[in-house]
Amino acid sequence: MISCPGQTQWTESLLILLLMVEMLAGCPSKCICASDLLSCTNISLKELPGGLPATSTSLDFSHNCISLLNNNWLSRIPHLHTLRLSHNQVRWLPARAFHNATQLRHLDLSSNQLQSIHEELFLHLCSLEELLLYNNHIVYVEVAAFAHLGNIQKIYLSWNNLSTFSFSSMQNLTNPHLRTLDLSSNRFVELPVEEVSSLPMFIKSGLYLHNNPLTCSCALYTLFMGWKQRNFPSVMDFSKEHTCLYMGKHRALVRFLESQNGFNNCSVGLGHDTGLKVHVGRRIMVTCNTSLPQENTTYLWISPAYDFIFPPGNSNQSFKVHPNGSLEIQKAQPWNSGVYMCIAVNRRLSYNATHEVNVTVRFPKPEESFNTGLTTLLGCVVSLVLVFIYLYMTPCRCFRCCSKPPQTPSPPQESSAQSSILCGTPPASDGTNGRKVAVSRHVVFLEPIKERRAGKSLKILQRRSDSDSASSVFSDFPIVQT
Repeated sequence: MISCPGQTQWTESLLILLLMVEMLAGCPSKCICASDLLSCTNISLKELPGGLPATSTSLDFSHNCISLLNNNWLSRIPHLHTLRLSHNQVRWLPARAFHNATQLRHLDLSSNQLQSIHEELFLHLCSLEELLLYNNHIVYVEVAAFAHLGNIQKIYLSWNNLSTFSFSSMQNLTNPHLRTLDLSSNRFVELPVEEVSSLPMFIKSGLYLHNNPLTCSCALYTLFMGWKQRNFPSVMDFSKEHTCLYMGKHRALVRFLESQNGFNNCSVGLGHDTGLKVHVGRRIMVTCNTSLPQENTTYLWISPAYDFIFPPGNSNQSFKVHPNGSLEIQKAQPWNSGVYMCIAVNRRLSYNATHEVNVTVRFPKPEESFNTGLTTLLGCVVSLVLVFIYLYMTPCRCFRCCSKPPQTPSPPQESSAQSSILCGTPPASDGTNGRKVAVSRHVVFLEPIKERRAGKSLKILQRRSDSDSASSVFSDFPIVQT
């Protein structure tokens, strides 16, 4: 059979028309359908419409009056990746509400009337990356509610009525992709500080707990001040909103990240991290200390820049992961400083463990040319030697005058009077009675010459050595009077 060119063109046009009719027939009333997008916002819907287009990848039912979701209502939309149901009146969710949405990546249930979140609700959302649950009435979140969200990155639970939360359950996520966990503006009075401190670093840096009626304590102050020292965005971006109630009283509100009033006796640390120090350019081995056996255990490291380091290492070989989980930094550089986190996963035991290590890379200090203690000791010895030389070994310039008997002196000159005389060898005995002169040395101090109208006089200060000696030790030096 031979077909004419005009007939072929007419057939193609008919097929296109049928496809358009089928798409228009699947678009609910008052909604807008554009390619694979369906928007039914703000049209006062009280229930979900039926016959949704199977090709839809994005559904928007926000700002309506929907109060109920049916089980398996997404079974005929296999490629859906975005679902918006915010600003409705949904009070509870059936267990199989999202059972077939295995490709869903963005789910917005904010600004509804939800009161609890159970484990089976998100059981099959293995591709979900962002979950919005803020501005609801949630008072309870089951322990394993988010345990099966292997690719989850952001969870928003702010502006609810939560007073408790299982922080330890966040350690058992199958894949460490979570970067934001917003629990701000709830009703937390106390926090399990030990559970929060043991969370992996990438979760703590994005854990928002501000604007809660927390009771002031040293443990709480130490926790958040440690996060501030590490420049976590969760505390740096909302420093004024991090408050606590002194003695639990709402009138005594303390902004503990801006003032230390009341926390002067609290010590601030960086948690339970182990610290390692290394000089620039040196090699360092960081051990992954976990209780898991090495058999059937895989290891993953996260750098301070939140980069994943998989075995055997990174592309430029600056990091190397050994079979026992240890991380080797080949040539440490200053930008390698920070907190490294090791994640150990044992699939046979179905158990995960984490370990954090704080690595500090610093420049070596210049070596001192002399030892400080030795230099001080030598200085003391030299000083003592000089003192002994000055006291006992100073040469006498007029040794003869020290040994000659006293004579009638002539009036001294001004130049000789200004010089001080120290005899290192005093006379052995007194010429008068043969008694020995005291052997102790004495320093003679000469008083400056004073001019008078009648003339000049020289006064010599005398010091006696013994109380029983009647003669002066300076008897050899005659006193000149005018």
